[in-house]
Amino acid sequence: MFENLIEALEAEGIDMAWQDFANCRGADPDLFFPERGASTRTAKGICRECSVQAECLEFAIVSSEKFGIWAALSERERRKIRKERRIAQNTAKPAELTAPLTIRTGT
Repeated sequence: MFENLIEALEAEGIDMAWQDFANCRGADPDLFFPERGASTRTAKGICRECSVQAECLEFAIVSSEKFGIWAALSERERRKIRKERRIAQNTAKPAELTAPLTIRTGT
């Protein structure tokens, strides 16, 4: 089997190299996985200044991360984004149906 989680994720095609540049690298994990009701202000502050926030958010959304602060967002905030994406995906129309019509005249 896989020796570690990184290998397993990479085998699924999920690139984890962005984590090498994350501001949270080496930070206290308890900041990002606080007890219920504890403040998330410090973790979110670290995330907001991070250069790989977009990659972190995409990882958390795609992997349905249920716990902790990822990309300065809680699970509730990420769940809202996943819901919005599902709605947008379900209402999206094929490009040929949304492209403007060109009406040709006999001139």
